[in-house]
Amino acid sequence: MRRSRIATFLAALCLAVTGTLPPAAPAQAVPAQAAPVTVPVGAQFTDTGGNPLHAHGGGVLKVGAYYYLFGENRNANGTFRYVSAYRSTDLRNWEFRNNVLTQSSAAELQVANIERPKVIYNASTGRFVMWMHKENGSDYGEARAAVAVSSTVDGNYTYLRSFRPLGHMSRDITAFVDTDGAGYMISAADENYDLHVYRLTPDYTDIAALVRVWDGDHREAPAMFKRNGVYFLMTSGATGWQPNQAKYATATSIGGTWSAWQNVGDSLTYGSQSTFVLPIQGTQTTSYLYLGDRWAGAWGGPVNDSRYVWLPVQFSGNTTMSLSNARQLTIDAATGTIAATGSGYDRLTVRHSGRCADVRSHSTANNAAVVQYACGTGTNQQWRIQSISGGYVQIVARHSGKCLDVNGVSTADYATVQQYTCGNGANQQWTLQDYGGNLRLVARHSGKCLDLPSSSQNDNVQFQQYSCGGGANQQFTRTPL
Repeated sequence: MRRSRIATFLAALCLAVTGTLPPAAPAQAVPAQAAPVTVPVGAQFTDTGGNPLHAHGGGVLKVGAYYYLFGENRNANGTFRYVSAYRSTDLRNWEFRNNVLTQSSAAELQVANIERPKVIYNASTGRFVMWMHKENGSDYGEARAAVAVSSTVDGNYTYLRSFRPLGHMSRDITAFVDTDGAGYMISAADENYDLHVYRLTPDYTDIAALVRVWDGDHREAPAMFKRNGVYFLMTSGATGWQPNQAKYATATSIGGTWSAWQNVGDSLTYGSQSTFVLPIQGTQTTSYLYLGDRWAGAWGGPVNDSRYVWLPVQFSGNTTMSLSNARQLTIDAATGTIAATGSGYDRLTVRHSGRCADVRSHSTANNAAVVQYACGTGTNQQWRIQSISGGYVQIVARHSGKCLDVNGVSTADYATVQQYTCGNGANQQWTLQDYGGNLRLVARHSGKCLDLPSSSQNDNVQFQQYSCGGGANQQFTRTPL
């Protein structure tokens, strides 16, 4: 049924004034006001049915009282299975709603890659429009954008087509609606060396014009938001599954002039890649939530094993943003506040000596020895212990972003332990075993324990792996910082 002019006007007015949209579906009971919730950082979320939540590379759209999360749900081989949709009032308890796009939605989706789906609402047409990156399922030679539409936010989307915008390659993608109602699509082009901003047609289903190009900057994973009249565009470098340094630029108009790229977060963006920045508008304030993926491909796992890294964005000025790591967040969607708890790092103290696991001389180089040393405040004694597939963890040095690693993938006793660029090797994957209230760190590839010579109480003694036993030289205390 065609919307009346009054309904269309009211929808547009609501968007302009509040930044949110009225429900497009028939009237429904209003949910209770969301209570504050605790959200872990770097976890694999589950929905309200207890099933893994698969919304990777996703985006969020608020409709009425609900936040709708859309994202990638892949087959075991990494190809497209679904775009799945979930909803929540509090950003922690996610109800599965529908697989809104499937392999049967179009012939060209039967074997494909569909990545980074983003849904925006068009107040003039009353339709929800999904933009996404589309490939053929076997390689990345197509480099196409794709678009689908629905009359309801979590209904079945009708796939329209895939194409190269104005003839340009299009890979990592996002979509953005400005406060004046204009729609934009931003995507990586030219083998990810360029980044393009396109203005959409009035119905948001096609390209009207190319309005900004970053030429040769080699940026991907775009996430755009607007705050106090300033546009922020957050991006990552192009390093495959491995995380890298996020950067952002700002402008007071989408066409520019844009600032130079500036770093945000640490050198690995805390082991994540940007996918979306969500404004949370409440009764007290509007906060901004960074949504990132910790891609399982970085450690050789399936994409659906990826973790979610959500962090609050801070602002020290109108055009400056920052991002700090945390262990967990308290989100109050009703008031719009986000509070972060903990630094997200741990200290590992050896039981027999009382000394800490330390990267020698604060080195950031590969093969730098991991030793015991008197505990202090140095970031070379602080570790991000991040869960990965199969119940294993990687142990990442804060100062260098490198992983705890057994030298040469050796399975022998006495093989030395060092830091090394994180990858998918099992010699960088560990099990944390409870041992009488302490921890043993067991290397996946060898089944041997992180160990020190039993008699050593001295600084600068290098760790090794050794057959697991009951000695205090193989036992650690993990202290959150």
